[in-house]
Amino acid sequence: MIIQPVPVDYLVSAITLPEFNVFAVQFGDFGIRWYALAYIAGLLIGIYILRRETRLATAVMTADQTDRLLNYLLIGIILGGRLGYVFFYNAGFYLSNPIAIFYVWQGGMSFHGALIGVAAALYVMSRRHKIPLLAVADRVAMVTPIGLFLGRLSNFINAELYGRVTDVPWAMIFPNSDGQPRHPSQLYEAGLEGVLLGIAMYVFWRRGWLGAHGRLSGVFLSGYGAARFLVELVRQPDAHIGLLAGGLSMGQILSLPMMMIGIYLLRQSWQSGR
Repeated sequence: MIIQPVPVDYLVSAITLPEFNVFAVQFGDFGIRWYALAYIAGLLIGIYILRRETRLATAVMTADQTDRLLNYLLIGIILGGRLGYVFFYNAGFYLSNPIAIFYVWQGGMSFHGALIGVAAALYVMSRRHKIPLLAVADRVAMVTPIGLFLGRLSNFINAELYGRVTDVPWAMIFPNSDGQPRHPSQLYEAGLEGVLLGIAMYVFWRRGWLGAHGRLSGVFLSGYGAARFLVELVRQPDAHIGLLAGGLSMGQILSLPMMMIGIYLLRQSWQSGR
């Protein structure tokens, strides 16, 4: 993909970001990276909220089951996120270097892969604990925007997954990039997938939608899918993939079935009359 440089005056006016430390907490050459901290914080805050929900009349899980849910989510996110990145974004490399699949400290996680992993983990949990699958999924969907918001902020701090070259007034020059002003697409995603979707989840929870199995899951899947599809229009495609069929990015292609499933769940929820 050929990147057209922007005029010099836009380079002068663009916001130049400093290079942040990749570690939130550091001990010599080791530490906790911002992205790992975002995962941990998002999960713990989400479980805290769900534990409080167990006290309400709408609860379908006990506090103990909610604690167990954390283990299922951890396994689903880590395995699904990593394998999703391997197969969706860089299958050729990892098939030639299978040992590199385990080098998780070098980065490479896919949200869509994590979503599949979480769905599989929730299915197993719902069967083992005899809880309706969509009821558990709705509760996880309700708190997921918290983790998405923190995760996208960590992408911004790490100066990764930035946007395409642009001349908008808020364009930013990211450290260790090609020096071109780009869309801060990580902040767009934090706003849409985290803040906006999180507010929607709160409003719909207040309206009692948690009692309609599948409805909040439908809101999340269709809402995230639409937000991601739109942001991908200004997000820099992966260099080794580029744009695919129809000029769509991999993120857009993976978001399309999300939106379809979300709309289906919403439709089924409304038709059930709950």
